[in-house]
Order: sequence, then structure tokens, then C-alpha cells
Amino acid sequence: QVQLVESGGGLVQTGASLRLSCAASGRTLSSVAMGWFRQVPGKEREFVAFISRGGGSTSYADSVKGRFTISRDNAKNTMYLQMNSLKPEDTALYYCATHSGRPGTLVAAPSSYDYWGQGTQVTVSS
Repeated sequence: QVQLVESGGGLVQTGASLRLSCAASGRTLSSVAMGWFRQVPGKEREFVAFISRGGGSTSYADSVKGRFTISRDNAKNTMYLQMNSLKPEDTALYYCATHSGRPGTLVAAPSSYDYWGQGTQVTVSS
């Protein structure tokens, strides 16, 4: 059983930076690709970023491209999301997840991921 724990969220002002962490236990993260998603109440979970098993391939939602950077440290079994130039519209509960690895799945689809953390809240004030 994989357990994922997000941390690093908080309340910041527009333009600030935060770094989210996703620590895993129960499985070696180097064997799976991973992603970050976010969700606000009343809306569907939204794709933010994806990183391959080795970290050599990444993908971002258009809304965060150029501002957010996903990375991973497999030796620490941890994934990160560096968020710069934060905007009020980035306010959400941020989740990390492990990609299922099933062929033909979309990296931006929540259904492609099997294990999820509980989320960390990011609030950006204007």
C-alpha cells in the first residue's frame, strides 16, 4: 500500500512562491511516474503537472507553464512542485498522485492515477 503525504501549502500573497512536497512510503517512487493536481470546491480535479519515473520528461497545464516546476528526488522518495509568481486563481487544494502505468492513459486525466495523498491547501490572496 502506497501512502503519499503532501506538505508545504499555506497562505501567501500574489507573486509569492511556495514549494510543495510529496513524500511517499510503502513503495519506491522511482518505479512510477507521478503528478500534481488541484481542486477547488464545486469543481473537478484539475491537472497541474506530470513527471516521468526518472524525471527526464515533464508536462504542465497551460495555466501554470513557466511558473511551476515539477521535480523529484528518488533517493528521498519525494516529489516537489515549485510554484512561483502565484496568482489568486492558483488557490486550491493540491494533491500528488502516482500514475498507474496503464498503457494508453492520459497524463492529465485523474483516472490515470491510482494512489493519492490527502492534499495541502494553497491560498493566494490578492
